[in-house]
Amino acid sequence: MNIIDIALKEKCYKIYIERGILKSAGEKLKSVYRDRSIVVITDHNVEKLYLDALKKSLLDNGFKVNTISIAPGEKSKTLGVLEEVYEKLCKFNTRRSDIIVSLGGGVVGDLAGFAAATYLRGIRYIQVPTSILAQVDSSVGGKVAVDLPWGKNLVGNFYHPDAIFIDPEVLISLNDKFFSDGMSEVIKYGFIRDKSILKDLNSYSKKNETLDNMENIIYKCCNIKKQLVETDERDLGDRMILNFGHTLGHSLERYYDYGKYSHGEAVSIGMACITKRTEEMGITENGTYDYMKCILKKYGLPTHMPDLDRQVIINSIALDKKSLGENLINLIVLEEVGKAKIMKVKISQVYDFLFSDKIK
Repeated sequence: MNIIDIALKEKCYKIYIERGILKSAGEKLKSVYRDRSIVVITDHNVEKLYLDALKKSLLDNGFKVNTISIAPGEKSKTLGVLEEVYEKLCKFNTRRSDIIVSLGGGVVGDLAGFAAATYLRGIRYIQVPTSILAQVDSSVGGKVAVDLPWGKNLVGNFYHPDAIFIDPEVLISLNDKFFSDGMSEVIKYGFIRDKSILKDLNSYSKKNETLDNMENIIYKCCNIKKQLVETDERDLGDRMILNFGHTLGHSLERYYDYGKYSHGEAVSIGMACITKRTEEMGITENGTYDYMKCILKKYGLPTHMPDLDRQVIINSIALDKKSLGENLINLIVLEEVGKAKIMKVKISQVYDFLFSDKIK
């Protein structure tokens, strides 16, 4: 088992990375939370695959368990679905001493975490991420949120879990699309901080070989995020490099109403698009874009910017959470492979950083 300690000023917790840990979660929780009631929040897809195993582990260790299952996908990360979660928490008579367990990918983790942060002014919760994206990124660091019609993650909080249990075994059930979706975030970590991750990914010849080495990949990514979160918990400085590719990516997701591109696919396009431009502008080392494009394509990810109304994208970016006063926004760019930096750019100049041709 790999264990990573997150040490913050107001809270410390551990990330446990171990194959098969899903089935022993109840035993691990029993020593700390004996005789508590637990509400597991999941989605319909994960429910069919892994809820029974987790529920058995909790029941066998003396916990009373209720479950809430939501429709899968980004369209469930809304205030409306959140209200339905609150309603069920009330029906279960959930108290502040009880625990929420998030079992699922990024959407479930964000929604369940925000429900935990706000219900009864905050109750404890545990993350049990089941997608690559959630295991290497979104479950770590305490960002919880829901979307609004005007943008992604616009209503949220920083609210850390009591623990994170990561079981690489559950990734075996991912289809190729969701496997690729999560690998986008892994590739992001390689380009912003640790190029050894990219070297490893290039050495694997098949999906199964990547999955066989997933424990090490998850550990490397989570360790990078641990370091960034500990030094910049509130995302005001270095932690922002984790948003590489996300400024454009989030806007693409919203532009297509979360239907055409998954989060990872949109981020992939965002990383490729901005790196192509910054390399042309002399900000990024020559050859970085071709190297990135090769790795992204190897893992089934898109790199080409679709034909769309780009002014709508720019207008959407102006509403991004990374926008600053005085009509500025923080953009994350690469200097070279493994080294990212934050650039403050005027909103009026964002187009030049993303697109080289005229707005269509």
